[in-house]
Amino acid sequence: MKQHFFALIARMKYINRWGLMRNTRYETLSEHSFEVAVTAHALAMIKNEIFGGSLNADRAAVLALYHDAPEILTGDMPTPVKYYNAQTKRAYDEVEQTSVKRLMEMLPEELKSPYESILTKADEDAYLWQLVKAADRINALVKCIEEEKSGNREFAGAKKEIEKKVAAVDLPEVKYYIEHFLPSFGLTLDEHTHA
Repeated sequence: MKQHFFALIARMKYINRWGLMRNTRYETLSEHSFEVAVTAHALAMIKNEIFGGSLNADRAAVLALYHDAPEILTGDMPTPVKYYNAQTKRAYDEVEQTSVKRLMEMLPEELKSPYESILTKADEDAYLWQLVKAADRINALVKCIEEEKSGNREFAGAKKEIEKKVAAVDLPEVKYYIEHFLPSFGLTLDEHTHA
């Protein structure tokens, strides 16, 4: 198999998210992955510096950078479709695992093991994956806030659902982030710089 792994990863910029919604500005998978990585890193740092944790914040960021990599081959499956029922979710999970295997085949043997540890969920990273999932939800909430700020009511229902999911995350670092950092996403540039 040809070694196309990194060329495919670079194609994340061509995959738009929120395909069923009218967007004022499209969000690519690359942008999403970067923002989730920044947020996951922040959550780990908050856990370490404020709540006495000892997480590897850099690893949290790397896991987040690649968390949607299988979508390079599958495309972005809209949440209502992906979670329609248990059978659909199982089928999508199988497709996603097949995508990971295909991506792994595109690496030389020497790189397969380290990338497999990033693309698959290992028990030793369970807490970090919780942070990535929380960061993913926070990023979705930020997208809703940005669309609402632009006058787009299309995301109003999604915002309510995602707010519930984010509020249900029982991690102190997530609650801290929501309280201290999330409100800023609703501000204008002038409000940020003149505060």
